[in-house]
Amino acid sequence: MKLDRAGLADAAGMAAVHATSFDEPWGADEIATLLKGPGGFGLVVRSSGAEVIVAFILARAVADEAEVLALAVDPAHRRSGAGLALVEAAAIAAAAVGARTLFLEVASDNTAALALYKAAGFGQVGQRRAYYRRTTGDVDALVFRRDLNRPPA
Repeated sequence: MKLDRAGLADAAGMAAVHATSFDEPWGADEIATLLKGPGGFGLVVRSSGAEVIVAFILARAVADEAEVLALAVDPAHRRSGAGLALVEAAAIAAAAVGARTLFLEVASDNTAALALYKAAGFGQVGQRRAYYRRTTGDVDALVFRRDLNRPPA
């Protein structure tokens, strides 16, 4: 697998992976708009040889704060280390443009993502009650933060 900076040409592949991970998938146009927006950037993991996007992270860095907007890994490539590699690369990229803190939010029932973010040095700093709508009932969003001026715990 190969980690690269995402370009606008990658938006469709990123959207395809997003659709495998979220109930309300983002389209290529939405992803391209975020990539082009102020401070927006993305990173992708491509499969070896095939150059197919199998994972991505989309983030935004403005002033001294950065935010992960989306992280998705194709189900066939989960537990491969791609998610952690993307989080670490995004933290480095955000710090390089002056961000001191990286934020994200995650559904409280997403145990795999919670384990990933804790392993990457994030700590919970907030909660948004009933933020995500599910057919089975509303789910809280947990807000996480990682300082970028020191390595993960």
